[in-house]
Amino acid sequence: MNNRLLKDLLYEQVARVGKALASPKRLEILEMLAQGEKAVETVAGEVAIDVKLASAHLKALKEARLVQGRRDGKRMIYRLSGADVAQLGVMLRQVAEEHLVELRLALQQMMGEPQRLARVGRKELLAQARRGEVVVLDVRPPDEYDTAHLPYARSLPLPELAQRLAELPRDVEIVAYCRGPFCLMSDEAVELLRRHGYRARKTFDGVSEWQAAGLPVSRR
Repeated sequence: MNNRLLKDLLYEQVARVGKALASPKRLEILEMLAQGEKAVETVAGEVAIDVKLASAHLKALKEARLVQGRRDGKRMIYRLSGADVAQLGVMLRQVAEEHLVELRLALQQMMGEPQRLARVGRKELLAQARRGEVVVLDVRPPDEYDTAHLPYARSLPLPELAQRLAELPRDVEIVAYCRGPFCLMSDEAVELLRRHGYRARKTFDGVSEWQAAGLPVSRR
């Protein structure tokens, strides 16, 4: 094989990953699977598509070796092929935010009120949580919390938050998080908490962003 053919082959293999990522729904699916393994039906419900289409997207991701599947009875369960896939998603999003003004504007709109965003850096947030100066609140589903969560975080899934407000202290600021910058569960949590008189903010970080920054996560 001559050098030109070899280079073409090499770039073609890398392009397989690029092709698999060239879909908004597949990117969202990867973000979902970064939280832990999921059944096809769960993926379909979370990203608002039917099961058949979810299966097709997962097949494309599997062909690019980005996800792996296993059978559990009649269900197919998928997970990321490695932690590097989650980090790839974070890096891709960071590059897009750096170079696409449209994305930055969309994030600003999504932020709504900037004062609702935690102003401290990751290491300082970790230190504050360690000292008990803030409560870090994980509002994702319990299975995602069990897979991995930010250190010192307390699990309180969004659907249960309104009924369990009494479990949260009123004299300490609460910092909520969910699956990352594009996740809206933490926004809903902050709105609910503030409506009931709590001091609450959110952080854009999720577990993937935390790990990509080289910081530790906790597991059940």
